[in-house]
Amino acid sequence: MLRLTALSLAVAGAMAIAPTAANAEVSASVGVANMYLWRGVELGNGDAAVSGDLSYSNSGFYTGIWASSGDTNAGSEYDLYAGYGAEFGGVSVDLSVWTYTYANDVTYNDPGELSDAVLSLGFAGLSVTAYDNIAGGDDVEGTAYYTLGYGYDAYSILVGKHDANGVESANMVHVDLSYAYNDNLSFTLSQQIDNILDNGKPKWVVSYSLPIGE
Repeated sequence: MLRLTALSLAVAGAMAIAPTAANAEVSASVGVANMYLWRGVELGNGDAAVSGDLSYSNSGFYTGIWASSGDTNAGSEYDLYAGYGAEFGGVSVDLSVWTYTYANDVTYNDPGELSDAVLSLGFAGLSVTAYDNIAGGDDVEGTAYYTLGYGYDAYSILVGKHDANGVESANMVHVDLSYAYNDNLSFTLSQQIDNILDNGKPKWVVSYSLPIGE
């Protein structure tokens, strides 16, 4: 499932909201990484992952598709998403819905069968994000995932926690340390620190992305 760093929402209230985008824009990118790291878990069985993204945004609203060579067992992954982002008083707010499909998965091979609602808040380098499952089978019903992050200059740290809806042994916590060498090349060290879900070894991720048409 998508690494999900861009997420969005409309905020109701007495304060005026300034949209994050004033004009329509279409953007696309391609990327490659030495592994597919998803919420602290390596899904690609050690294989490199190739991904691509195509998105449309207008006055804070956005929609798009993200695809990856993805999960070794479930096959290629295709994610559809739509959301809205705004900023007021220096606080960014994002609400979006994502649906995940997998080519080789008999349960989740159609849009809408596995979906998350995502809410993200940001202020002065800090970010808090909640992913809540809203569609899926018994294996994911009621599950959630939460992150707390901070970024400064080219460096960032993120703590993520899985909520497996009562399955305590699956409530894994991980820490990611990242460094963006430039707009295209980044490095991440990820370590599970509680309720280990795999071998528990540190994961080093090198990723490179390239915008299309710029």
